[in-house]
Amino acid sequence: MGDLIDHLRAGLPDDAILTDPDVTTSYANDMASFCPSGAPAVVVLPRTTEQVQHVMRTATALRVPVVPQGARTGLSGAANASEGCIVLSLTKMDRILEINPVDRVAVVEPGVVNAVLSRAVAEQGLYYPPDPSSWEQCTIGGNIGTASGGLCCVKYGVTAEYVLGLEVVLADGRLLKTGRRTAKGVAGYDMTRLFVGSEGSLGIVVEATLALKPAPPLQLALAAEFPSVAAACEAVCAIMAGGHAPSLLELMDSTTIRAVNDLANMGLPDSTEALLLAAFDTHDPAADLAALGELCSAAGATQVVPAENAAESELLLQARRMSFPALERISSATMIDDVCVPRSALGAMLDGVAGIAEKYGLTIGVCAHAGDGNTHPVVCFDAADPDESRRARESFDEIMALGLELGGTITGEHGVGVLKKEWLARELGPVGVEMQRGIKEVFDPLGLLNPGKLF
Repeated sequence: MGDLIDHLRAGLPDDAILTDPDVTTSYANDMASFCPSGAPAVVVLPRTTEQVQHVMRTATALRVPVVPQGARTGLSGAANASEGCIVLSLTKMDRILEINPVDRVAVVEPGVVNAVLSRAVAEQGLYYPPDPSSWEQCTIGGNIGTASGGLCCVKYGVTAEYVLGLEVVLADGRLLKTGRRTAKGVAGYDMTRLFVGSEGSLGIVVEATLALKPAPPLQLALAAEFPSVAAACEAVCAIMAGGHAPSLLELMDSTTIRAVNDLANMGLPDSTEALLLAAFDTHDPAADLAALGELCSAAGATQVVPAENAAESELLLQARRMSFPALERISSATMIDDVCVPRSALGAMLDGVAGIAEKYGLTIGVCAHAGDGNTHPVVCFDAADPDESRRARESFDEIMALGLELGGTITGEHGVGVLKKEWLARELGPVGVEMQRGIKEVFDPLGLLNPGKLF
């Protein structure tokens, strides 16, 4: 331990090194349940690329594992510390280095908070679309590490589609530059995409060049109430098959609706079994909403409420934003799943989750990015009750199995981390796992980067 700290101090300022166990313990976990963690030997908060390189050279020389972290808002245990590791917290590397309206790029350090970047580019008439629900806290480095998504994915896609280039410190301390800042570029293997979603297992991102879009018009929203989940999912299929391009298309089941009603007195009737929220940021959103409303009515919506202005839109969307806090009030703990299925299988997925909730005697609310099939079943349970905790974990696994059976994937935006690595092996198959482990060995032959995650 003393040797490690001495080596680190040779290239880092004293205030970048935390050794007090009461402090370092607070860096041991992200926000996931059922994910073990160890006690870090030290927490390091670098401010420069050179300092990150020094940490990795020290780790390689002394064979100490390194766990990179951002804001620790993740939900898979990907940022959990391993025993005796160096926790490399990148939150102090938080500079926006460039915003270029001509090239439509931003160059940022990994500790920049998503919302801070979004507001900064908006001041120049630009738009950075990825918007995870934790956007006020989560960092761009964490978003890249987990390939995160958000509410706007149905139209604008996920983080991977906006990462043009990276600077990455490798396990041995070398600096690798990938990608480009040009609008086009196909030179060589796409190394940039390889790092996106790698959860810090291949290298440490210290700089990112991100694509930006022109700021869209303010969106208008619509809320449609349905007497069944099946009817709401039928509307989703009709909307997507009809060629519509909403900027948001979200679905909440009855469990979630009632939890939100209890939290905020939203006034949604008890007969509402599913709520569909949609928005358009086109030049004529009212016309688009009217067309979408007709499809909802044809699918059996009992009420369709379009907003007339941005303020009304915000009121309609509040219910979706309160979904997770409302479900968290039901019990002492929650597990938030992240299974993505083909849109055509969305109804079967939600029906299956309802059956799993009944089977295990648990409350499981579902809110979904319906436009891209990404469901978030939230398993509510009493963490102090061993039997209920067991049932929660088993129901979580059954939900993932159901997603795979329906042709989906175990994670659409939260990542694998510790929580789902057994399920990653099932999804990829033995050949897929072998190839991915081979890639890991090329970049990290000593296995020092975020050990125990993914595989």
